[in-house]
Amino acid sequence: MIHITRRERFNAAHRLFREEWSDEQNLEVFGKCSNPKWHGHNYELFVTVKGEIDPETGFLLNLKDLSLLIRERVIEKVDHRNLNLEVDFMKGRLVSSENIAAAIWDELAEGVRKLGAELHCVRLVETENNSVEFYGYNS
Repeated sequence: MIHITRRERFNAAHRLFREEWSDEQNLEVFGKCSNPKWHGHNYELFVTVKGEIDPETGFLLNLKDLSLLIRERVIEKVDHRNLNLEVDFMKGRLVSSENIAAAIWDELAEGVRKLGAELHCVRLVETENNSVEFYGYNS
């Protein structure tokens, strides 16, 4: 078993808030991240896949194919967008880093299988101090 990782980057705005809460309660729970005027991040996304090395190619999979999958299923939908308002796979979810990573997993898992590997981890870096790693639903 081998693991390989592809890094991509995107910029996006979001707001952490619950509509049923007052601005004061949102501020108390989510701090500055609940700013009604939104805020943004320069995200780094690390997608790690796992599987066996193909003896003919020496690859687990072609990283160009993985990059294309990530770009089509995720980056084109999130880059320079408002995650709360414009991203179909975030509809109905609180837009926390944890939920973003889980939603990205959902967007990629089947496509990675079609490439001949298994999705191992989605790591989302929100700031230089904060990141989240999601290993799927049965880890």
